[in-house]
Amino acid sequence: MVETNVETRFSIFETMEMEDYEQVVFCHDKVSGLKAIIAIHDTTLGPALGGLRMWNYASDEEALVDALRLSKGMTYKNAAAGLNLGGGKAVIIGDAKTQKSEALFRAFGRYVQSLNGRYITAEDVNTTVADMDYIHMETDFVTGVSPAFGSSGNPSPVTAYGVYRGMKAAAKEVYGTDSLGGKTIAIQGVGNVAFNLCRHLHEEGAKLIVTDINQDALRRAEEAFGALIVAPDEIYSVDADIFAPCALGATLNDETIPQLKVKVIAGAANNQLKEDRHGDMLEERGILYAPDFVINAGGVINVADELDGYNRDRAMKKVELVYDAVAKVIEISKRDHLPTYRAAEKMAEERIATMRSARSQFLRRDKNILGSRG
Repeated sequence: MVETNVETRFSIFETMEMEDYEQVVFCHDKVSGLKAIIAIHDTTLGPALGGLRMWNYASDEEALVDALRLSKGMTYKNAAAGLNLGGGKAVIIGDAKTQKSEALFRAFGRYVQSLNGRYITAEDVNTTVADMDYIHMETDFVTGVSPAFGSSGNPSPVTAYGVYRGMKAAAKEVYGTDSLGGKTIAIQGVGNVAFNLCRHLHEEGAKLIVTDINQDALRRAEEAFGALIVAPDEIYSVDADIFAPCALGATLNDETIPQLKVKVIAGAANNQLKEDRHGDMLEERGILYAPDFVINAGGVINVADELDGYNRDRAMKKVELVYDAVAKVIEISKRDHLPTYRAAEKMAEERIATMRSARSQFLRRDKNILGSRG
C-alpha cells in the first residue's frame, strides 16, 4: 500500500488558492531520469510564457516553491511589459553539469506538448539554445531555439539594452536628465547581460565600478571599459550615482540597504528585494528603485516576438519601451503614494483585471446569444 502525505498535498492546493495559481504539472520519465515541475500561474492575457531552469534542488518541495514563485513573477513581468502572455515557469531537478541529455530534454518537450500551448518554454538558468533545440524536436511551444529555426538567438544583449533604457528613465526622474554620461554606476555581477549593459554605459560616457566572483569576467570588464574593480562586499558602499544588481537575487536587504550611497537602483537581477519591506526601506531612504520585473523584461519581450515570426527591428522597438514602462511605474508611484515595487505590481494587476473583465463580458454575451437560439 502506497502512503501519501495528505497534509503536504493540501498545503499545495492552499498555496495555489491563496496566490490564484491555475495549474501545476509534475513530469517524470524513468528512462531519461527526468524530474520536472511546470507551474502555470495565470493565463488571462494569453498562454503562459516562462523559462526552464535546471537546478540541483535540495528537495522536491524546494523545487516546487521555486517553480511557483518564478511563475507568478512571469505573470507580472509579461503583463507589465504589455505582452499578451500569461506567466509560467518550469524547473528540472538535477545537476546541469552531469545529468543533461537529449533524452531528458525531449522527454520534457513531450510534457510541454501535452499542454497544447497553455505553456511556452524558453531558456533560463543552466539551460541553453542546444537544450531548447532538443525540446523543439518534440514541440513547437518553445522559444530561444537556434537561429536556423527562426529564433532570436542569445537573449542577453537584448535584456541588457532594456535595462539600459529603464536605467535612463529612472535617472531622468532623479537627476532631471536621462543622460548617463559622467554618472558613476556600480554593477554587481558581470555576466553576459551585465557585460552588454556595461558596453552601453561605457559608450555613453559613464564611469563603471564592478564586482564579481568570476575573476575572468572582472578582467574582461576592466580591459574593455576601464572599469574599477572592488571586492564583492564593497560594492554596496562605493560612492556612486546608480547601483545595478545584475547577479543573485535578495541582495537588497537589512544588511546592504543601509550601506548604499546611490540615488537610483536599476539592474538586471531577478527578485532583488529580499522581502517586500525592503522596497519600503528604499522608499524611506529616498532611493528610487526600478522594479526588477519591469526593467529586465527585454529578454522576454524579445523571445515573445518569435511567436509572430521573429523580426529583430520590431522586437528592439518594443524593448525600447522599457523606458516608458519604468516611467509609468514612477508616475503611478507618485500619483498613488506607493513605493515603486507596489506601483509596478498595481500596473500589472490592473492590466490583468481589465482583460479578465473584458473576456468575462464577451463570454456572457456569447452565452446570451446561445440562449436566445435555444
